[in-house]
Amino acid sequence: MAKCEVCGKGVTFGIKVSHSHRRTNRSWKPNVKRVKAVVNGTPTHVYVCSRCLRSGKVERA
Repeated sequence: MAKCEVCGKGVTFGIKVSHSHRRTNRSWKPNVKRVKAVVNGTPTHVYVCSRCLRSGKVERA
């Protein structure tokens, strides 16, 4: 679910490094909102990241 339907931004993975340099896996999730937007002329619910909302790539219904 954590994926933008406009730009395709999804979860990215990396390694968290503590002060003692112990390494554990972690993930970064995009800021995805469920928004009612106009898609192909009809208003539907889509999952869109806040970057696409802010830049105007999505027309809200």
